This record gives sequence, C-alpha cells and structure tokens, in this order.
Amino acid sequence: MTETLAETAPEAEGPLPEFPMPRAAGCPFAPPPTARALHTERPVARVRLWDGSAPWLVTRYADQRALLGDPRVSSEATRPGFPHPSAGFRENAGRRRTFITMDDPEHARIRRMVTGPFAIKRIEAMRPGIQKITDGLIDTMLAGPTPVDLVRALALPLPSLVICQLLGVPYEDHDFFQRKSSVLINRHSSAEEVVGANEALTDYLEGLVAGKLAEPADDMLSELAGRVRAGELTRRDAANMGVLLLVAGHETTANMIALGTVALLENPDQLAVLRETEDPKAVARAVEELLRYLTIVHNGRRRVAREDIEIGGETIRAGEGIIVYTGTGNWDAEVFAEPERLDIGRDARRHMAFGFGVHQCLGQPLARMELQVVYGTLYRRIPTLRLATGIDQLPFKDDGLVYGVYELPVTWTS
Repeated sequence: MTETLAETAPEAEGPLPEFPMPRAAGCPFAPPPTARALHTERPVARVRLWDGSAPWLVTRYADQRALLGDPRVSSEATRPGFPHPSAGFRENAGRRRTFITMDDPEHARIRRMVTGPFAIKRIEAMRPGIQKITDGLIDTMLAGPTPVDLVRALALPLPSLVICQLLGVPYEDHDFFQRKSSVLINRHSSAEEVVGANEALTDYLEGLVAGKLAEPADDMLSELAGRVRAGELTRRDAANMGVLLLVAGHETTANMIALGTVALLENPDQLAVLRETEDPKAVARAVEELLRYLTIVHNGRRRVAREDIEIGGETIRAGEGIIVYTGTGNWDAEVFAEPERLDIGRDARRHMAFGFGVHQCLGQPLARMELQVVYGTLYRRIPTLRLATGIDQLPFKDDGLVYGVYELPVTWTS
C-alpha cells in the first residue's frame, strides 16, 4: 500500500521534477539548477524516479543532518518504498546485503567487524607506503610521453593498489574487478548486468576468503575468514563484505583524485596556494573543501521512512522513500559562505561528503589520507600540469552513482 501511495503522489502543482537532474551546461561542479531551486523554494519536495515512484528529495543541510541521524529513517534497501536508483539496484538489493543497507542493531554488529583496519592510527601508519606508491606512479608518468590519461596513470591505480593491500586481493586482477565495479555503479546497467557483475565479484571474493581460511595472512579478508571460522559469518556474507570494501575502496577516491584535479586546474589561484604550501594542515583543509565542493556521491543518500516524520514543513509518511541530496547541502549558504566558490582555506569539515550519522563512510580516514598524499604531491612534482583538452570535452560521469570523469588527458612542460 505504501509503495502505491508513493507511486501515485498527487501532482496538483504540475509534473514532478525527474531525479537525477541534469547539471547546467558549462557548470560541471555545481549541483543541478533544479535541485538548487528546490533548496531555495521547497527544500523537502517530491521528485519522480525512473520507475514512476515519487520519493521525497531533501535539499537543505539542516534537514539532511536531522534525517540522517533519525532512527525513524531506515537504510534497509529491501523495505517497500525504498527509492532504488535503478532496476539493477532493486534486483540486487535482496541478493547482496551488507551493513550499509542494514539498520541497527544488525548494522552496528556487522560494521564493528571491519572497523579496526580503518582506525585513524592504523591508517596513518600506511602514509609512507601510500606516499611511495604515489611517487612511483608519478615517476612513471614523467618518464613517459604526453598527454597522459591521469585516471589510468594515477587516479585509479593508487586507491586500487592500496585497497588490494589492505584487503589481501591480488592487484593483478585489477582489470577484472574494476570492470565489474563500473557495471555495478552505473545507473544505466540493466538488472541482468548488475546481478551478473555482483555474482562474478562475490564468487571471486568467496574464492579468496576460502584461500584465507586455509592460509591466513595479515589482511582484512583473513580477518573476515576468521569470523567465518568462528561461525559469526557465512563465507558468502564475508564475500559480500569484501565486494563492498573493494568497490567502495577504489571507486570513490579515484574519482575524487581526478575530479579534484579538474577543479583545481579550473581555479588556478587555489591550485597555486596548494602547490606552494608545505603545511600538512593546509593540505588537509584543501581536501575537506574539495570534498564539500564536489560531493561526488551525487545520486543522494537513499532511505525510507519507518514512521511518519515532520520535517521542512512536510510530512513524510511511513513507507515513503527519501533521497538526501548532500550536493545541495554542501552548497548551503547558511552553512558555507559563498558555497559556489572553491576556497581551500575555509574550514569545510562540517560537509557531508561521507554522509552523516551511524551510516557515514567507514573508509573516510583512508580516503582523506590518500587525497592528502596525492594533492600534496602531484602539483608540486608537476607544477606545469594542465588539461590537454578543453573542459567541455571531458567525459563526465553523469550516468554513475559516483561522479567524476572517465578520462582526464593532461600534459605539462618538461
């Protein structure tokens, strides 16, 4: 009944805006104009999805934080009314349950199994190794011809190498898991394609978990295998968690490295400040500002109401879907002055690029540190780095759940 209500929401004021919304031509970093208009005029409003359903789009920062921290809001993707981003995601929801699509207490119990390796002290101990990988990839770039695709040369291999080391996944299989990951996070992938990619990745990770059961090592898959041995997880559950960590562990950071570089090259004054500083705190501030400015998880945080909720002058009924669109929240002028301006000196730590509440991103300490290393190294080592094509020629990932560029041709003066 609740699904039917959502799908047949009244449209007395005219057709509902469709979501996702297109960005304005020539404005690849700004949230879509329709979303920004809703933020001003009706910050809690219904939108129309691919399947005809009409969940609530929440665009104001204060409302977003309130909802993401509200236990009356559910992350369970199998609940009726959950606003799936595509048919593939809906089909896959019941096949691959991980802690990000669970509610407490089950969410907390499963999440605790993998929090240790992402503790800030353990991640910080990885910094020298990540610096070495970054320098090595840049060395290879400098030794080769130009132009070069920064995505393939640096943005994608760096986080892939790091998450492979952390999990215990052979990096030589990167072509396989990167290809399957790209299917999983593309909104236009069919249900068959998403299910097939998920099954292939899960089978692959289950095989690795089986190997760790026989020969444990010092990595996360071995820790998960230990949970299997103790009867806390099935082998398939451990593999599902491995898929989540592998995909999330390289896709988001790779896109931030590439898209952040585009944003900085388009704001040369800010790039100059970052390139010339030797202050790690200044680099860290730049990372937070770029996370705010770009908000690459650009299809919103998806939820469904467990109970009736009054917010933003509207009543969200139990069973109705919710999309928390943090792209506009992170551009909310009541929180961030002149939000449309990239200002790497501002304190942007209140952003919600990693979400908010109990479901905020587990891997954010690792992502922050990888970005600090790359942003603090690349532009100093290649001070004349520039785009090798016009920004209007870049293939932006408007079709993905994670925003970025498919290719980033760059060059420099030797």
